[in-house]
Amino acid sequence: MKIAVIVARILLGLMFLIFGLNGFLNFLHMPMPPGPAGQYMGVLFVSHYLSVVFLLEVVGGALLLSGHFIPLALVLLGPVIFNILLFHTFLFPAGFPPALVVTILWFIVFYGVRQAFAGIFVQKV
Repeated sequence: MKIAVIVARILLGLMFLIFGLNGFLNFLHMPMPPGPAGQYMGVLFVSHYLSVVFLLEVVGGALLLSGHFIPLALVLLGPVIFNILLFHTFLFPAGFPPALVVTILWFIVFYGVRQAFAGIFVQKV
């Protein structure tokens, strides 16, 4: 299982680092989705909201690839992945399978460092 966690961590880190950098450098051509999904992305782009998202992706991906602060990387990337899932569920279903793969990879890495999150699952009386 340890090897699966390492492979998932590296794959997830590469995905977020590459796509996060692509948001700033635009080296991969990604066409705007049609309809409401494209309008939504357009608003996020014009408002510079996506700059923050891309920065979180780059930082989270770099932390995963470095192997340091993995729980912090998971905390940074968790909300991003949740929003990716919502976007592809409600606005652009064609991208749902890759979003699901990213989610599964996140949970595999989470499983590997679950002890770091043990405190948030303890009920205080």
